[in-house]
Parts: sequence; C-alpha cells; structure tokens
Amino acid sequence: MHEGLEGHEAHEHPEEPWTLPVAVTMSILTVLVAMATLLAHRAATDKLLLQTKATDQWAYYQAKNIRLHEMQSVVDLLGTLAPADKEKAAALQEKYKKEVERYQGDKDDISEKAKEFEAEGKHISRREDRFDLAEVILEIALIICSLTLITRKMIFWHSGIALGAVGFLVALTGFFVH
Repeated sequence: MHEGLEGHEAHEHPEEPWTLPVAVTMSILTVLVAMATLLAHRAATDKLLLQTKATDQWAYYQAKNIRLHEMQSVVDLLGTLAPADKEKAAALQEKYKKEVERYQGDKDDISEKAKEFEAEGKHISRREDRFDLAEVILEIALIICSLTLITRKMIFWHSGIALGAVGFLVALTGFFVH
C-alpha cells in the first residue's frame, strides 16, 4: 500500500533536477556560516583576553607609579631634614634615588607592554568585525538561495552563490587584516 502512495506522490511532485545542486549549495553555505561564526567567536575571545591583559598591565603600572611617588617623597624628605648622621642619611637618600630610577624604568616598560596589548586588541577587533560581516553575508546568501526552493526561480540560486562567494572573500580578508 505504501508503494502505491509513494508512487502517487512522486507523480504529484516530480523531483526537479535543480533541487540537488541547490540543496548542496545551501549545505556548503551553512558550513561557511558555521566557520565564520566560529572564527568571529574566537576573535572576540582573543580580544577580551588582550583587553584583560592590557587592564592588568595598567593596574601594574599604577602600582609602580604609586611606589615611585613614595620613593620620591622619601628622597625629598631625606634631603630636607637635618639628620644627626649626615653620611647615613646621604647613603639612604642615594639608595632611594636608585629605587626611583628603577621604578621609573619599570613603569615605562609596563606602559609599553600595555600599549602593545591594546594595539593587538584593536587588530583582533578589526579581524572580528570581518568575520562577523562575513557571517551576516553568508546567512543572507543562504536565505536567498533557499528562496529557489520556494519560488523555483534559478535567479535566487545564482544570487545566493554570488553573495556566498562575497561572504567567503570577506571572511578570507579577516586573516589578512593589519
């Protein structure tokens, strides 16, 4: 009995020769959407990690800056007091001057590292934007391509393929962003 129904249905809705290529195209577009989504999410995660590292570096910079100002205050204080043992006070003042120089150097290095993290984060952000754009274009291409199944007009399939190629190229540019 099922054979009779299946045969009857086949005569009512004959399989169109273009449905298989359209379905394969839609499958390929779906895979490309998934890949672009994954790349965008990974770029977003990398960006957040770099932002966190930059924030940590700036906090470290601030801590060094506070210590630097404390050492400068000690040096200034030792220079203005009239100590009983001038040699010991001069040696102590010299010690704290060296600490001031060390903190100043540390602070500059930390600042540079924080700026590097921020610059790298901006680079990753531009990469993320490309992957996000590619994802949107590929999703639109998939929708346009699916209209072929509803309307049976091949222009939608061709448009979906063309737009999918654009989305794929946009995703590729994400790897070359500087």
